Amino acid sequence: MDITPDAAKIKRWRNERGWSQEHLAELADVGLRTIQRIENGENASRDSLTALAAAFNVDVMALALDAKSEAARMVRAEQLKGLAVFRLVFWIHLGSWALGMLIFAAICVAMGYLIMLPPAMWWTVGLAGHGLALLIFTLAVRFQGQFESGK
Repeated sequence: MDITPDAAKIKRWRNERGWSQEHLAELADVGLRTIQRIENGENASRDSLTALAAAFNVDVMALALDAKSEAARMVRAEQLKGLAVFRLVFWIHLGSWALGMLIFAAICVAMGYLIMLPPAMWWTVGLAGHGLALLIFTLAVRFQGQFESGK
């Protein structure tokens, strides 16, 4: 049965101890290629991880990825990506609104009266709603991240 090792943690622990990959392979009595594969994030056999755990003097499960925290990290990354897209769309909307207001003002000046006032007001209401939605989404993502990290 293969276990997904936490490659970053294994590499970090090795570097903190000042060990080379060759030294770790000797300590764990596994091949150098096995250490390289594990540090590249490939799956490892239980025997290989048991040998590494013995070399680091930790439990085998300390070397494995925690499925819950990995899933939470992935969900958080998707939320942040969605927030970035939402912000970009808002800035595009804001730029379009600014250009539209200039065009509406030019039409009003050319016509001599405020014919474009109602559409300008409703577009401004729509922009304000978009901004409010962005604010709420931003706060929700930020507070959820603080809640999950225990801050």
